[in-house]
Formats: sequence, C-alpha cells, structure tokens
Amino acid sequence: MSNSTEGMKSNLTEAGGHMRQAAVDTGDALRNAAVAAADELRLGKANVKADLADGALAGIGAAEHAGGAAREQMDALMDKGRDLIDSASELIRERPLASFGVAFAAGWIIAKLARGGDR
Repeated sequence: MSNSTEGMKSNLTEAGGHMRQAAVDTGDALRNAAVAAADELRLGKANVKADLADGALAGIGAAEHAGGAAREQMDALMDKGRDLIDSASELIRERPLASFGVAFAAGWIIAKLARGGDR
C-alpha cells in the first residue's frame, strides 16, 4: 500500500471516530435537554397548581363576602318593608274610611284591568 492509501485510511478512521463522538455528544446533549425540560415542566406544573389554588382561595373569599353583602341587602330590604307596613298601619288607624276608599278603588281598578284583558 502506498502512503496516500494509508493516509486516506487514517484520515477516514479519524473522521469516523469524530463522527461517533459527535453522535455520543448529541445523545448526551439531548438527554440533558430532556432532563432540563422535565425539570422545567415540573416547576411550571407546580407554579400553575399554586396559582390555581390561590385563585380558588380568592374566589372562595369573594363568595363569602358576596354572601355577607347579600345578607346586608336583604336586611335593609326587610327593614324598609317593615317601615312601609308600619306606615300603612298608622295611616289605616288614623284614617280608616280614607284607607278603605283607597283600597276599594285600587281593587276596582285592578278588577277592571283584569276584565279588560279577557276580551
């Protein structure tokens, strides 16, 4: 064999060795990237769970406050209703004939309107 052939074989062998090492390095890089990606996914998943839990707690707090606000509004409406009933009772006691007349007229108008809708 000539020097050129030996040189070519030597260079091809060296190139093959570098190609094998490049393949090993590529595999290592991919494994490391997969491990890093998995770690990032676990961290991201934990962060998402924490954010969702915080959101749920805030929602529960808002619901509790909404219940309290609804009770306050209901109490205010009940107080106004009681005040109206008290005012009506006082008016009936002070002017029973006028109250009866107003109630009779209101009943007559409602009956007239109800009969007018039947035609």
